[in-house]
Amino acid sequence: MTEKQIDQQTMEALLKQAVNEPGLINSAYSNFHNYSVLNSLWALIQCKADGIEPGPISTYKGWQALGRQVRKGQHAMCMWQPFSFVKKETDPDTGEETSERVTYFRVKNRWFVLSQTDGDPIPEQSAPEWDPEQAMEALGISEIAFDELNGNILGFARETSLAINPVNPMPHKTRFHEIAHIVLGHTKDGKLVDGERIPRNLIEVEAEGVAMIMCEALGLPGAELSRGYIQDWYGTGKEIPEANARRIFSAANKIMKAGWAVAEEDEAREAA
Repeated sequence: MTEKQIDQQTMEALLKQAVNEPGLINSAYSNFHNYSVLNSLWALIQCKADGIEPGPISTYKGWQALGRQVRKGQHAMCMWQPFSFVKKETDPDTGEETSERVTYFRVKNRWFVLSQTDGDPIPEQSAPEWDPEQAMEALGISEIAFDELNGNILGFARETSLAINPVNPMPHKTRFHEIAHIVLGHTKDGKLVDGERIPRNLIEVEAEGVAMIMCEALGLPGAELSRGYIQDWYGTGKEIPEANARRIFSAANKIMKAGWAVAEEDEAREAA
């Protein structure tokens, strides 16, 4: 790539592909169990009591399946776990047999937080001509620790900060997505919430549209996952509204320019 700006025709074509061509849903969205509110609160209380940094939760075997190992000496957290069985009864008068499924809860100690495990970090793919750290600094964005208990959340944005799940298999795409949320003004009132004028589905389409364009422009993998994400939020065959498309184009070019590794040299040439 020789330009800091992304050609608009290219971006228009990519957005059309996003809602028309087949996409994939990232399997990382289902690597972890979605815990109940009660269990999540209980886990946070245990983390605070034991001085453990909050983060994604899984079992010993669950972490092993993700290539991480629980450190020796770590104590498992306890949660309520449902247990169900079929209860059968026979009517003594008619001999008729009935059955019903009965569910009760028991406390089990078998869960560990990410900070209780060791494992090699997943390397973040990048393009030699684009520097994510430079882009974030130029845009006034900082990176903070990932403290969400739900490991299926791959990243989040809060005000002018973002966090990437350490076990995210494609951190570069999520970074583009979260930077876009901030640049597009989705997080002005704190953690990402529905905007007053932009519906939640279009908020996600905007952010992921930027991520898809960045992946394609920088030759990085993930565009097919972006298409799947956009179609999951917005449907297939529907044209993205022009106003939202313009916001996507503007944000993508702003982010691209901010991280362009030779930006200063280019600007000097333009001024000469």
